[in-house]
This record gives sequence, C-alpha cells and structure tokens, in this order.
Amino acid sequence: MKKRSDYHFKYPPNIHELDLATMVSMYRARGEPRKAAPGKYLACSITRNLLKEGKWWFGLYYSQKAWDSLLTKNSEGYPLTEAELNILGLIITSGEEPPHREYTEKNCGAIPKLAYLIVNDLKQFGFLIEDEHGFLSITPRGEKALQGISRRIYDKRFSLDMLTGFSSKDGGEIAGAGRKGRSDQTSLF
Repeated sequence: MKKRSDYHFKYPPNIHELDLATMVSMYRARGEPRKAAPGKYLACSITRNLLKEGKWWFGLYYSQKAWDSLLTKNSEGYPLTEAELNILGLIITSGEEPPHREYTEKNCGAIPKLAYLIVNDLKQFGFLIEDEHGFLSITPRGEKALQGISRRIYDKRFSLDMLTGFSSKDGGEIAGAGRKGRSDQTSLF
C-alpha cells in the first residue's frame, strides 16, 4: 500500500550496527529533554530552528511543538513508528488465535533486539497483553493507537496490506510468515 505521509517517528536505518547495551540505552532515552551545552545550541530536526533544549530521538532533536506534532492520535504520548504499527497489526489480524511473541518480533520489520524492547514497551503502555505462554493480544487502547498511526502514515484505517512483508499477489500472505506455538493452531497467513 502506498504511504500518504512520511511525517512520523522512524528508527535509524542502521540501528542494527549498535550493540545491545547501546541500543537499550538509546531506546530508553528517546523523548528525554536534552539541554545544549552553555554557549551552544541544538537544532530541531523538523523546523531547523535553534533550541536551547529539545526532545531527543536517536541523535535527533525536536522542539516540544514538533515532538507533539509527530505523536499520533491515541498514542498516549508513546512515539509510534512503523514497527509498532506492524506489531499491533500482526496481533489484530491474527483472528481468534493470538500470535506468539517470537513470531510477532520476527515478522514486525525491526531487528529482533529492537522488537523485543518495543513489545515490552507496548505491554507497559497497556497496548497489548502477553499471556503466560507468550501469546499476545491487543487491547482496546492498542487498537486505538494502531488506528492513529495507520491514519498518519496511510490516511485510512488499518488494513492487512499495511503490514511489512504483505504481498497481495501471494493471496494476502505475509512473506516468511510462520507460526510458532500451538501445534493445533491453523495458520491464518
């Protein structure tokens, strides 16, 4: 599906080069206010205006106004990206049988280390629930957040063809999709 907007948070394309400790540190520090050193300035990545203090996102700085404009409807302050869209989308399209965490992390379009962090945060924000066996379910708050990021990127409600790896020529399957978990579970992809 064609994207209508590129105005949303994005993880750096070379994030895979980071070691785990650095990635966790940067991930946990996203959105924190950072002050410029005395006599120095930061620049907003959106407006290019000089700032004495800005919100930090993997080395980029944003004014509070620019940061707020990047947050999507019903995100509750959580900076949603395409990876979160894919995680929430994989869960909501799974039907009655929830997908396993490992499957979701593998197929969300983010590297496994980052996907693990994202799933944990989505659980902490109350957007999804994980049962004792590792199966994930989306909450009503998660559904609203999914619709917010879907509308921002595609200007419409979420649909299966928004997922990374979705191919309509393959009969609506996700490339490389394979379910892990219950052996009696029928694959929906």
